[in-house]
Amino acid sequence: MKEVLAFLQKAKVFYLATSENNTPHVRPLGFVMECGGKIAFCTSNTKPMFKQLTDNPKVEIAAIDENANTLRICGTVKFATTPETQKKALDVMPDLAKIYSVGDGKFEIFYIDEGKAICSSMAGDKQEFSL
Repeated sequence: MKEVLAFLQKAKVFYLATSENNTPHVRPLGFVMECGGKIAFCTSNTKPMFKQLTDNPKVEIAAIDENANTLRICGTVKFATTPETQKKALDVMPDLAKIYSVGDGKFEIFYIDEGKAICSSMAGDKQEFSL
């Protein structure tokens, strides 16, 4: 898990794919943190992404680093929104406070459960991690 978290943090921007009515939706994300031994992200429950995640929690994330190594994560989303996880997210990325606050009724924290991550190098070497 630590290697996957470090890759996402170093990449700074990564892409989350969801689906709605059998149509894929991909968007860039830039927030990630460790939460209870899981890789966690955040969103607003007012966004279409939240509805897509609750309707179909199966997701995939893709990232690439400066050396063209790639990371793909697939798994199932679980929500872990509590005042403690919201506070931790704000501590990790203080700029989130421009749009969210603890207990604001819209700030959601979620993590990847039952996930698998595959990191591939340009040379074709692969490492697999369970999440």
